Amino acid sequence: MAALWGAFAGVVIAVGASAAVFWVTHRLFGLVERRWAVVTATSGVLAGGAAGAVASGLRSGADSTPLLAGSQFAWIVGGAAVFGLVGAAVGMLRPPSAKRTSAVQSRLRALTFVGPAMLFVALGLIIPLLRTIYLSLFDKAGTGFRGLANYGDIFTNAQSLDLSGWAGIFGSQLFWGSVMLFAVAAVIALARGRRRGVTADISASTVGIGIGGGLLLSFAVFANLRGTVMNNLWWVVAVTFLSTALGLLAAVIADRTKRESFAKSLIFLPMAISFVGAGIIWRFMYIARPPQKSQTGLLNAIWVWFGTLRPSTGGAWIAVAVLATVTAMLAALCAFGVRRRQSALAIGSATAAIPLLWLIYRFLGPGVGGSILGPNGEPIAGTILFVQESPFNNVWLMVVLIWIQTGFAMVILSAAIKAVPSDLIEAARVDGADERQVFFGVTLPTIVPTITVVMTAMIVLVMKVFDIVRVMTNGNFGTQVIANEMWQRSFTEFNLGLGSALAVVLFLGVVPVMGLNIRRMQRGE
Repeated sequence: MAALWGAFAGVVIAVGASAAVFWVTHRLFGLVERRWAVVTATSGVLAGGAAGAVASGLRSGADSTPLLAGSQFAWIVGGAAVFGLVGAAVGMLRPPSAKRTSAVQSRLRALTFVGPAMLFVALGLIIPLLRTIYLSLFDKAGTGFRGLANYGDIFTNAQSLDLSGWAGIFGSQLFWGSVMLFAVAAVIALARGRRRGVTADISASTVGIGIGGGLLLSFAVFANLRGTVMNNLWWVVAVTFLSTALGLLAAVIADRTKRESFAKSLIFLPMAISFVGAGIIWRFMYIARPPQKSQTGLLNAIWVWFGTLRPSTGGAWIAVAVLATVTAMLAALCAFGVRRRQSALAIGSATAAIPLLWLIYRFLGPGVGGSILGPNGEPIAGTILFVQESPFNNVWLMVVLIWIQTGFAMVILSAAIKAVPSDLIEAARVDGADERQVFFGVTLPTIVPTITVVMTAMIVLVMKVFDIVRVMTNGNFGTQVIANEMWQRSFTEFNLGLGSALAVVLFLGVVPVMGLNIRRMQRGE
C-alpha cells in the first residue's frame, strides 16, 4: 500500500512540476519555434524522471523484490532522457498555421461522429462481404480452391437458368394477347395522329395499353424461361410495376375521398404485418382440400360456390342480371366517351366490359367456378392448386408482396402528389385542361423522381425476397428464388462455396440499382 501511495504521489508531483515549468517558460519566453523545444524538453525531463522513480519504487509484495529490475537512479535517468528527447523533438516542429489547425480540427470532429458508424459498417457489412467473396471461390467445405467454378454451376445448371422453353413463348396466349394490345395502341396512336396532322399521337391511353402489353409479354417470357434466376427477374418486374401502379392509383383515388385518412389506413395496414405472417395468412387463403371435403381456403371456397350457380338455378340468373346491368352501364359510358372524343374513357369502359361478357357466357353456357356435375347430377368440387400449379403459382406468391407493398407506394406517392405546386395545376385548368389532362400532363411528370425512388426501393426489396417463398412453398413446385436457394445451400446442405456464390450474385444484382439511385440523388443535389 505504501508503494502505491508513493507511486501516486510521484505522478502528482511530476504533472505539477511539468505544468509549473510550462507556465513559467510560457510567460518568460513565449511558445515560438525553438523556445517551445526548451519548454517541452524540460517538461519531458521532469515527467520522465518522475516516471522512472515510480517504476523503480514499485515492489511485488512482502518479499520486497523490485517489480522492475535495475537501480532507482538508472530508471530515473533513463526516463528523464527518453521523455526529454521526445519533448525536444516535438518542440522543434514548426507550429501549424491557423488554417491547417482548423482543417485538422474539422477532420477530427467529423471522424469523431462518423468513425464509430464506419467501424460498425466495416464489422457488419464490409468484412462479411469480403469473407463471402473469398468463400465463394472454394469448395463445399471451404478448403479446396475452385476459382469461378461455383459461379459456372449457377448459370449452367438447369435449375438456376433453363432457356430450353424459349419456343413456347410464341405459342403462348399471353404473347398473342400482348401483340393484340400493342396493335390496338398503334392503331389508336395512328388514328389520333392523322386527325392532328402528325404521324402518330402518343397519349396516356396508348401508353397505358402499351404498358399492359409489355406486362403480358414479360409474363409470357418468364412463364417459359424457367429457373431460379428467371423467377427472381419475374418477381422484380411484376411486383415492382404492379405495386407502384396500384399505389399510385390508390393515392389518386384516396386523395379525392372524404375519409382519406381512413382509406389510406386500410391500404397501409398490411405493412404492419411481417412477411412471415403475411405468408401464413395467404397460405391459408390459398389452401385446397380434397374435393370430398368442405373448402376452408377462402378463394377455393368462393370458387367452388360459383360452380354451384348453373342456369337451372335462380342464383345463376341473378348473377347474369347483375353482370348484364353493369355491362350495359359500361357500354353507355363507352358511347359517351366516343361522342365526347375522350378516347381514354371509351377504351377503359370497353376493356372493363370484356371480362363481364365472358362471365355472362360462362354462366349461361359451360358454367363458372370449381364445380362439375357427377354421374348422378351431384356437384363435385374442382379446386385450384394456387401454390402447386407451375409456373403461375409464382404469380400467386407475388400477390402477397404486392398486397404488402402497395400501401408503402401509396403513402410516398400521395405525399409527392400533395407537394405538386398548386399554381401549375390552376394554370393547366385555366388553359382548359380536364382532370385527366392535368394528371398526365402536370402531376405525373412532376412526381416522376418520386416514382423512381419507389421503384428503386421495390427492386432492392424484391431482389432479396425470402420469407414469403420460404413459408409458402420452400422453393418447391418451381418457385425457387436466389435468397431461398442460398439459404438451402448454405445452412441445409452446408455447401459454403455455392451458398456464398449465390450471395455474391444476389449482391451484384442489387449494386447497379443502388448505383443508379445514388447518381440520381447526387444530380438532384
